[in-house]
Amino acid sequence: MPIKLIMFDLDGTLVDTVQDITNALNYALKPYGIKRLSVSYTMKMVGEGISRLIEKVLPAEKLYLKNDVIKKFLEYYSEHLTDNSREYPYVKETLEHLVKFKKAIISNKREDLSKKIIEYFTLTRYFDLIIGSDTTGEKKPSSVPLLYVISQLGVSPEESIIVGDSEYDIEAGKRACTKTIAVTYGYRPRESLAEADYVIDDLRELVPLLDKISK
Repeated sequence: MPIKLIMFDLDGTLVDTVQDITNALNYALKPYGIKRLSVSYTMKMVGEGISRLIEKVLPAEKLYLKNDVIKKFLEYYSEHLTDNSREYPYVKETLEHLVKFKKAIISNKREDLSKKIIEYFTLTRYFDLIIGSDTTGEKKPSSVPLLYVISQLGVSPEESIIVGDSEYDIEAGKRACTKTIAVTYGYRPRESLAEADYVIDDLRELVPLLDKISK
């Protein structure tokens, strides 16, 4: 069945935001004497939204600080959202070649922050819908945000595909009965993407792959 809808992950797929996330984490954790985090460490932890990220980086004996750390993180991150973030290569070029498809962003970042990032990189015009972790009440790997987008844009799961850099994107796609494409240039090693239906190393590969799938 031809593909009509492409759902994109944001962080690690369209935009590299890990440095700014790391900076905000370190700002939020510093008052509590917690060791500074490296970008490489943060990269392994991201993907399930801010609440889960804070749970992962806080020592067990300091989990009671979670809400305070989230508040400090969001205060800082909202003001420094794109200081060091960058669009991945060939994003606009690829999106320009996908005009015949409906397109959405499904991020585990909050909706308002996701939209601000997309606006900053002048990508808004390419998408029919942008949703975040707080849009539907559930996050990837739940199928709920994908099924919400599919319903809103009037297609079927069989006509939809998700493109992302993590196992959470793949699992969400499997649960929603959509096809899945993993990109290897994001935040996860190739071996963690083995369950994807297709794997690409360069976003430009998406255009011919979609043509092939849609035949």
